[in-house]
Amino acid sequence: MEQGVTSAVRFIADSSWRRPTNGNVVLAGSPLKLFSLSQAGQTIAECIERAQTLPAGHEVLTERLLDAGAIHPIPSTGDSDRFALNTVTAVIPAYIRTAQEAETLKSLVASCSALHGVVVVDDCSPHTLPDLGASRVVRLEKNSGPAAARNAGFAAVDSEFIAYIDVDVKISSDTISTMLPYFADDKVALVAPRVKSLTTTTVLGEYEIAASVLDMGETEARVRSGTRVSYVPSAMWLCRTAALRSLSGFDESLRSGEDVDMVWRLNAAGWRCRYQPQAECSHSPRTTLQKFVQQRMSYGESAAPLAKRHPGKLAPATFNLWQVSTWLLVLFDMPFIALGVALAAAASTARKLRRFPQLRDESFRIALHGTFKSAQSAVSAINRVWWPFALVLALFSQRLRALFIVAALGPAVYEWWTKRPHLDVLRFALMKILDNAAYGAGVWKGVIATRTIAPLIPTVKKSAKNEE
Repeated sequence: MEQGVTSAVRFIADSSWRRPTNGNVVLAGSPLKLFSLSQAGQTIAECIERAQTLPAGHEVLTERLLDAGAIHPIPSTGDSDRFALNTVTAVIPAYIRTAQEAETLKSLVASCSALHGVVVVDDCSPHTLPDLGASRVVRLEKNSGPAAARNAGFAAVDSEFIAYIDVDVKISSDTISTMLPYFADDKVALVAPRVKSLTTTTVLGEYEIAASVLDMGETEARVRSGTRVSYVPSAMWLCRTAALRSLSGFDESLRSGEDVDMVWRLNAAGWRCRYQPQAECSHSPRTTLQKFVQQRMSYGESAAPLAKRHPGKLAPATFNLWQVSTWLLVLFDMPFIALGVALAAAASTARKLRRFPQLRDESFRIALHGTFKSAQSAVSAINRVWWPFALVLALFSQRLRALFIVAALGPAVYEWWTKRPHLDVLRFALMKILDNAAYGAGVWKGVIATRTIAPLIPTVKKSAKNEE
């Protein structure tokens, strides 16, 4: 693996970027980190803020900022010219059940005609595949799941890059060409586009447009566990072949969650994975409520096997001791004491940052914002993973019953308000509750099957360590 970015690349600051007062300190990244800057570092930071070409010798600082998700690369014209579509082979895992799916596959293959080649992996489909022209077809003797299908296709690739594309995905003429320049950073192993749901007029389709689990949003990110974008779905990936080969491909023992596992293994091996919503593709949503629930449950089932492979990374919520104390006091109806604990946490953060007087105001904001984020984390866990516990407790306590209802409806209503989908608030909230409940049911199913409770246990840290 090569050593990072070239000196010609430019960067933009992440939305978390803050450089207060005299500019020798930066707070940025996910989770939030503090960087102390030398005079040369301040010059580099100013260039980043203005999206200008960087001075010589920037690499040490920009590598740290890239790894933290504090900055993001801007591809240059030279990068766009350097990478051609004929360096990419499309690998399409296919489990075809109907004539309509066969036509969808044929259309997808046609949209990849400018690439080096197309490998279609027939994962023991019950329906005959259509005529796919010059594409190579690899037929599996038994249905082995997406990981095995992707590996079978990977074995037939001889190009520098691989585009993994699911059958129910549509790509535009520039989807792949928009992603390719990000590989100018030799540490980048994977770039994922934004996956949007195709427009439909059904309630389920309208919900998916606003709240699809495949859509990671409009903000680019360094993809890594414990960050704002902790994984990217493999509905559409562009990968460096050498990076996948160094890890021997996907883990075929995983029927779901194999994409999360691959992203985290790439990161552990020193590679970078990026989410770049500047590139887009579209995905067909599930057509029935039953298929929707089955999909969400399958995602939840992957949590337990992943937790065994990646200890500590599948916790449903993460807190520090200050945050746990604050919210337990609120739960036991001691709000004024809870407020005192939250203020004490802010004071503790201020003491840790006292050698940076310019952060005096920021320290309280960091601590209070961290407390708020911990509440969001707890509410998410109640809705998605802990809801069986919460439901049982709600039957015996009026206060906990009210908390459970607020936790279920509050975030759903807020999401509806911010996204303004073509659904009324009631139907959107009901769909969100079903979405969360189905995922949580899958988690519990996986917990029972694998006999591990790791996906149910929160992570409690001693301190925030200057992170939000």
